[in-house]
Order: sequence, then C-alpha cells, then structure tokens
Amino acid sequence: MKPIGERPTTIEPGSFEPERHFYPRVLNAQIHPLVRYFMDLGNARIAARYCHVHPEAERSAVGEALRMHTRHFRWGGCDLLNTTTEDGLRRIVVIETNSCPSGQKSMPLMHEREEQAGYRVLLERSFLPALAARTVPQTGDLAVLHDKNKMETTGYAAVLADLTGLPVHWVPCYADAANPTVRTADHGLLEVRTESGEWRPIRACLRYVTQRPWARIPPVTRTLVYNPVVVCLAGGRNKMIAAKAYDFYNAELRDRGLHIRVPETCWDVAHDEVPLWVQRMGALAVVKVPYSNAGQGVYTITSPHELEAFMDVEQRYDRFIVQALVGNVGWSSRSASGRLYHVGLVPTKSAQIHVADLRFMIGNGPDGFFPVAVYARRAREPLAEELGPDCTDSWSMLGTNLSFKLPDGSWGTDTDRLLLMDSRDFNRLGIGIDDLIEAYLQTVLAVTAIDRMAQQLVTQKGRFRKRLFESLNPDPALIAEISGI
Repeated sequence: MKPIGERPTTIEPGSFEPERHFYPRVLNAQIHPLVRYFMDLGNARIAARYCHVHPEAERSAVGEALRMHTRHFRWGGCDLLNTTTEDGLRRIVVIETNSCPSGQKSMPLMHEREEQAGYRVLLERSFLPALAARTVPQTGDLAVLHDKNKMETTGYAAVLADLTGLPVHWVPCYADAANPTVRTADHGLLEVRTESGEWRPIRACLRYVTQRPWARIPPVTRTLVYNPVVVCLAGGRNKMIAAKAYDFYNAELRDRGLHIRVPETCWDVAHDEVPLWVQRMGALAVVKVPYSNAGQGVYTITSPHELEAFMDVEQRYDRFIVQALVGNVGWSSRSASGRLYHVGLVPTKSAQIHVADLRFMIGNGPDGFFPVAVYARRAREPLAEELGPDCTDSWSMLGTNLSFKLPDGSWGTDTDRLLLMDSRDFNRLGIGIDDLIEAYLQTVLAVTAIDRMAQQLVTQKGRFRKRLFESLNPDPALIAEISGI
C-alpha cells in the first residue's frame, strides 16, 4: 500500500536543512571521542593495528581488502553482533548485509561545521566518482528512488542537488503500486514519472528501495543505479545467496588469515524441512525468509510453541535459511564451531543485560573502502538467564530492528531503542577501538563477497545470468518476481 501524502518531488540545490535529515537527539549529540578517532584513522593505520592484534592475518591481504574497488556494491551496511565463545573469546559476527542501509540520520556530526555529514561524504567519495567513470548515457536527469526512510532519502537528494548544481527527482517506488513511478525504456534506461506526470530519462540514481526491488527494477540497467538490483539478488537483500557468497569468499581467504564470521547457516531449506534443521541445532535456531528485511520475516525459535507458530504462517516463498541462534549462556544453538553467546550491553542499575547489535555503514570509491556511519540498537526486553519450555516471544529479547509498519503501509521507527555513537550511549556498548576495527573489516569482507557474487551474475556484455542465478537460488516464487529477465 502506498503511504498517504508522498508523491514525486523535485528537490532543488540549496534545500538541505539538518533538522529534516537527522533525528532531533542526533543534532544535539556530541560524537564520542573514540568513535571520532576511529573514523579519522584511515585504512593504512587500521590495517596496521588489525594485523598487530591478529598476527594470523596476512598484512598484504588486509591491505588489499581495504583498497578493493568494487564493481557493483559501492554502498553497504552490516548488522553485527558482539559475541563471546564458551572459552571467553570475543567475536564480532555478521548477521546480515544490506545493500541500501540506513544510518545517516543516526550518526552524530563528526565536525559541527560539516552539517551535511555522511550524506556528503558518501556522495562525494563514492557516488560522484562512479558517475564520472560512466561513458554512457551522457544525458538524463538525476534521481533518488525510495520506498521508506523519507528523512534520509530527502537528505541524499538535497546533498546531490548541491554537489551537482542540478535538480534531483525524489521518487517513491512502492511495491504493487497502482500507478508505477519507475519504468524501463526500450533502450535500457530507467525513466521516472515526475510530479507533473511527465516521464523523464534517468542517467543515474541513488536507490533506497528495500521491499522486493527486483519486482520493479531490472537487475541490470543502462542507468547508473547506486546500488544496482543485482547486488540485492547477490546477497544485499537475499540472505540465501549472501550465505553462499560468504562461504565462497571464505574459501579464498582461508590461507590468508581472514574470515567472514557468521553463525552456522543452512540454506535452501524447504518449509517442511525447517523442524528437522531446528532440531539439528538443539531446538534453538533462527529461521529467516531470505528476501525480507527491516526485521520482517525473521523468526527466533526457542520453544515448540514458536516453531509451531512459524509453521502456521502462510509464506510467499518456497525456500528458507536456518541459522544458529545466538542466545545466553546455557541456551544458544549447537554448531560445528561451538556455541556463541551475546556479550550485550553493560548491565543496567538493576543488573539486567540487553542484547544489542551494531550497524556499520561503509562506502567504496576509487581509493577503496571508507567508514560512513555507525549506530546500535537494543532489544526491547532484557536477556533471560534461563528459558522456560513455554516461551512464545523470544524476539522481544533477541530482535533489535527498529522498523515497524504503520496501518497506512508506511514505516515507523522505535527510536527509544536507538543507541548513538555519542558520549552517553557509546559507553553502554562496552566496546573499544579494536572492536570498531573488527566490525569495519567484517563489513568490508561481507560487502566484497557479495560484490564478487554480483560480478558472477553479470556477463561481460552486462546481462543478468538468469540460469546461474536459478541454480544458486532454486526458488520459483522469487524467480517469477524478477523484472526484465
């Protein structure tokens, strides 16, 4: 359903107003000195520190990873968990990677005079170089496509207008819209319907379309799409292929001392097989619809009641992934690599510990990767020390996503659980500079793995390799949704 009151708009240069593109508490926050120090380190110093702390890693491999110039995946974010093993070994673990992540509105300003903050950093260092490197097409307008997050998408449009001196179309792009605002012309360019109803060709656009973007935008187009939909299919919005991309890349990294750390994952699981895989993990697991996001389609299974509730839900797709559940001491999934437990936030005054994750946003440009924004999110309820056999709402103490759907089909955000990288909230995370470096490198490796998968899914002539994708992701319901193949 299309949210009420949103239609295509043209955003002119000079329209950026900080209070419209940051949460109010962010505008008044002071970034934590340690976070600012990390953001200013630079890749050379980050690599040197990482190799010092991780002597198993090849220095050349770490440097190459940070200098990597991606072909398709130029802007990404990872959701990460701070965990510990049964032996007390701390690990930063990748839960999922997002191909159009939020984060700008939640990041305190690095420097008060730089009001456009990460919006400008990302566009200057990543989007504009990608646009300059394109030889075709030379004509057409600029646009930001979106299906949620008005605060950030209008911010990107306003900053892009300032940087280019040109108006930018801000265009809603909703699933199942009665009157589509985006179409693909015969010559392969995207066109958008403007506020006047005119269709305009687009030479480049920033895409913040999160809900089944492949249903209305082809995987590959002549328009520079930042990021292209093939990135979503290759793992940026497809947890099934992401798991395979991590596995393939880890095989290459194994002898160089690097590794994308993820909970044990079983993919291509049919609906009726889910109980078998949950039982294999000790009756504790996370079941995910591979193509959902914003906390939708994720089921934490800690009791027969929760498993039964999942099995009773009518599903759109035919395949799922089952992942080891990271819980508390005594109730985490069994896996080949052992059990992982949440470190969680520093205990409250009543000695309660809440689960939290870390969202790390990065960009990629001609000089390689760079950090853009960081924030954290906590679960609603504290982490239980023990689980009863009748648990029916483990998500309340394990789920951290802030997004929720409103009755009109739009999205809201539970900002009460947002943790900023400011002088107050950062201390509650209980992490330091080496944890931030580890989180950054894990995000870099995960994004690189998905970019490499995306390269495999595109021919040298720039066409989507449908047959290869179908063999990697044998889900007829998904294949039927993909536009333009």
